[in-house]
Amino acid sequence: MLHHIDLAVAFLAETDLATFKTELRTLYAVTRCLEIISEASRRVADDVKHRHPAIGWRQIAAAGNVYRHDYEDVAAKMVWDTVHRALPELRAAVSSELARKASRSS
Repeated sequence: MLHHIDLAVAFLAETDLATFKTELRTLYAVTRCLEIISEASRRVADDVKHRHPAIGWRQIAAAGNVYRHDYEDVAAKMVWDTVHRALPELRAAVSSELARKASRSS
């Protein structure tokens, strides 16, 4: 999940929304990252979700259905907003959990 969060952010790092809307290849790449993040979120353990209640776990999981099945509803602005508004908090939660796991393994 962390890898695809970082990929989505990296794909948009050097662009603005107007340019992103015209870059179909980047739109598809970022959308694919969001699909993978969505699917991975379905496998996150309940105790992890409870430790991060501010994360919209159900919305993340449900968004994958939009990305996979409602192609006409997937707008560049929605993808852009997801990467810029939702992924930073999700990244922090995932990083926290990975650090927690690593400290338990030590």
